[in-house]
Amino acid sequence: MVTVERTFTVTKQLEVVVDYLKDFSRAEAWDPGTRFCLRLDDGPVREGSLWRNVSVFKNRETELSYRLVRLEPARLTFVGENKTATSTDDLTFRAVPEGTAITYHAHITFHGVAKLADPFLRGEFERLGDEVSLRMPQVIDAL
Repeated sequence: MVTVERTFTVTKQLEVVVDYLKDFSRAEAWDPGTRFCLRLDDGPVREGSLWRNVSVFKNRETELSYRLVRLEPARLTFVGENKTATSTDDLTFRAVPEGTAITYHAHITFHGVAKLADPFLRGEFERLGDEVSLRMPQVIDAL
């Protein structure tokens, strides 16, 4: 399993940040690995909403089915799954004088033979975490 965590601050108010990030299809803008992300259901975003996410990781495309499992005023949790991995993206938010502090926590559990690659992939996930912590604030501050 690989865990990556980054905390950073954006200038927008907490409610604006949560409202923007609860739609996981917007990962196309803030996640450098996401090639595209398509919402699969209709209506307002709610717990149980679904997305199809295609990302590029180490020059290979990978597809995960994501579900919003937690939608709270200061926390969002998305779980993505395919046959080789389960990825949990947990975002927590805290109002600060400058705007909103965001803690982005990604937890990836590999299944089957993919578990063997875990130690070799940690550095790549750390790099992606660094990129998210740079890109997400830029995108949100530009709203």
